[in-house]
Amino acid sequence: MNKIPEKTIAFNVYRDGAVLMGVATVELPQLSAMTETLTGAGIAGEIDSPTLGQFQAMTAKLAFRTKTANFVRLQAPESHHLDLRAAVQHHDGGTGKIEATPERIVLRGMTKSASFGKFETGKPQDSEIELEITYLKLVQDGQDVLELDKLNYIFMVDGADYLADVRAALGKEA
Repeated sequence: MNKIPEKTIAFNVYRDGAVLMGVATVELPQLSAMTETLTGAGIAGEIDSPTLGQFQAMTAKLAFRTKTANFVRLQAPESHHLDLRAAVQHHDGGTGKIEATPERIVLRGMTKSASFGKFETGKPQDSEIELEITYLKLVQDGQDVLELDKLNYIFMVDGADYLADVRAALGKEA
């Protein structure tokens, strides 16, 4: 079966189980490994060597059409748990059938900045929240495919636990 992923059909954003009404778009985090440039004997030039399971600061941005009560609640100085759920359109190249599959992204983080937007007659206010992300989990079609928990030394990809040895070396697991 040759499923070709095409686009997001629709999505919802939930905070603590309730839909965050008024969200127009979400800019998802970017994973960028922390690196160190290595050079010396045995290396022809330089290598930017990624540090296992260590990532630069990650942010997510939620754009709101107006300053809703949900926008205001995200100003609280605490960790916010967001659950993004999408229906993703796939085209089955063998049958020609168009299908929707679920995709879910779970984020935890604190509000880093907030833009209250603008007033313009007949236009959205374009308010925006930026969160510093400490936890990210991606679930596609019911399968956990990626999990990064910066505060608990967890980095898993397709079931492989890349920080298990690090946690053990730090005495964080038996």
